Amino acid sequence: MNLESKVSDRIKSIKPSGIRKFSDYAKTFDHVISLGVGEPDFTTPPKICEAAIKAIQEGKTHYTANRGLLELREEICQYYNRKYHVSYDAATECLVTVGSSEGIDLAIRTFVDAGDEVILTDPGYVAYESAVKAAGGQMVKLPLDEEHEFKIEADVLESLITPKTKVLIMNYPNNPTGAFMNKEELAALVPVIQKHDLIVISDEIYSELSYDEDYTSLASFSEIRDQVITINGFSKSFAMTGWRLGYVLTNPVFLSEMVKIHQLGIICSNSFAQYAVLEGLKSCDQDVEDMREEYKKRRDYLVHELNDMGLQTFMPKGAFYTFSNIKFTHMTSEEFCVALVKEQRVAPTPGSAFGDGGEGYIRISYAYSLAQLQEAMGKLRQFLKRFQ
Repeated sequence: MNLESKVSDRIKSIKPSGIRKFSDYAKTFDHVISLGVGEPDFTTPPKICEAAIKAIQEGKTHYTANRGLLELREEICQYYNRKYHVSYDAATECLVTVGSSEGIDLAIRTFVDAGDEVILTDPGYVAYESAVKAAGGQMVKLPLDEEHEFKIEADVLESLITPKTKVLIMNYPNNPTGAFMNKEELAALVPVIQKHDLIVISDEIYSELSYDEDYTSLASFSEIRDQVITINGFSKSFAMTGWRLGYVLTNPVFLSEMVKIHQLGIICSNSFAQYAVLEGLKSCDQDVEDMREEYKKRRDYLVHELNDMGLQTFMPKGAFYTFSNIKFTHMTSEEFCVALVKEQRVAPTPGSAFGDGGEGYIRISYAYSLAQLQEAMGKLRQFLKRFQ
């Protein structure tokens, strides 16, 4: 039997994550400073850990409701109203998921039929493309460029819309670029979204990591609120990557359909992690603020150093990534990163891992200590002497 022939063609067409591919390659070398994976180096706040332990000790280790603990959903909805001025009903418009990644996959599988066109930004986070392919959707790439700080422009978006266009996937603050769209910039997209009845999957996982301006949720625009599927979670803001807890906020009709897939594939998210996050939402605002301030210091240091050594890098206003232009080296982003890890044992991520629009760039995560960043910048500066 030809085993490979039995695998779905859609699944075979999916490429492994370029982020993990290069990270795994870098691990084949000793003493590498890895700047590739977007994982906070902070530990989860103690109050959250203590709440999880308490829940386990009290026997709160059984199934919750499919949608998640009602008390947690109420707290999530209160949080989004308090922070971003968007009102959701905890009973019918909130679903607790296994990380924001499950939320993204649920949204795409729920709304994308074979042949539907889905607009994705390029460069963009790798998981979106894979999920669209798995659903049989057709990808339409929306080019982002450094000149416009990797923001979506309304006229470019509208030029890509056809009768087959169904979904737009957005991610601001953005991975991989660190780009940010403020209220006025998002408002310019609203008439286009409304006019063409687009469903928007808004990945807001980095909302708490907004440095220079207040964050605006796309769903806060009442005209399109019911067209938006808001995806968020706790991995970045609470340094809880391994806990795998996120959530979806959207209208009752959309959410009830998403719950069908969730309850059959997942049943419910981790029970004691839900109790832990409940405590985090109630009492860890200062922890989140402290981490954000530390990231901002690292960002300011990193952007200054990169530009000073000749790597053109615009100032990211969100997330914890820089996206540096290496085109002057006349190397591909993968060639650059391979040479850098071989010679200096420093491993950023090739921009090509995020689509054709990322070629000519490298992504550096500053979810690492300042000491690590300083050592890495010294080695990178040494590497760049070959181009002087």
